[in-house]
Amino acid sequence: MTSLTRYLDSDFPSVVPTVCKTDSGISYLESPGVVIVSVPYVNIAGLKGFLEGFPADLGFSDYLKDPVRLTPAEELCKAAGQLCYLSFGPGRSMNADAGKYFQNIMESGHGSVLEHANFSMLWWGISRSLTHELVRHRAGFGFSQVSQRYVGGKTLRFIERPEFQTDKHLHNLFLRRVDRTYKEYEEITDYLMEKQKGGAELLSADRKTDLRKKVRQAARALLPNETEGAVMVTANVRAWRHFFNMRVSEHAEVEIRRVGFEAFRCLSVFAPLLFGDFEQVHLSDGTHGLKTLYPKV
Repeated sequence: MTSLTRYLDSDFPSVVPTVCKTDSGISYLESPGVVIVSVPYVNIAGLKGFLEGFPADLGFSDYLKDPVRLTPAEELCKAAGQLCYLSFGPGRSMNADAGKYFQNIMESGHGSVLEHANFSMLWWGISRSLTHELVRHRAGFGFSQVSQRYVGGKTLRFIERPEFQTDKHLHNLFLRRVDRTYKEYEEITDYLMEKQKGGAELLSADRKTDLRKKVRQAARALLPNETEGAVMVTANVRAWRHFFNMRVSEHAEVEIRRVGFEAFRCLSVFAPLLFGDFEQVHLSDGTHGLKTLYPKV
């Protein structure tokens, strides 16, 4: 299991893989990279005006005086849940009992309150094959992925599957394949660029940036699913939980399971009460899965 790294004074955990190179200098990665880049920023004190608008004998204002602090995501989701029943008085669940509160949320299936807290991550060291599966998760997710229409050249990298890493023959085939692919990609790119500059109407591109885009979009046709597809992923807690249930399972494809597990490890740092019901399971192929008693939340 890759250790979590913290950069400088940041509390944002990262999983940083090593960048490998073939003998001819082509870059490839053997494992995913994950870093959280955005977490909820919560101003719970902003509820003051709302709470003070109720009769003083209800004690709603004391809600803001709870001595136990939660993580921002937990605080936001708890406040959203308590708003549903206006349970801000002395009989409410205190933050010290937030673990029991969220367990009740899970047991009752009241997952909508978990949709308020969003986390954004950068994933890299993952293949286009993986991202084809990832983007099927639409509800509660947002994606921004590197574009092969605009990006290529020295930034082009490849991903070696775990099955190839442990078999010398498959590993050597992978190395030869990515070397050949990169070389052919550059040859096609250079050929199309020169033809267009020479006046050929191959791509019908007028401006320089449009020319580069249309050359890249034609040349990318030969890139395999092993091409790296870095992606920024944003999702709310409920959507993340659904993703973990679906993709960090023994039945999921191994590459997406690996990156999903690393994402879970990072998110657990910021909201342990919202993800603490997941149990880590060691699988026979050396990867890790997740299980929970509340798969519907």
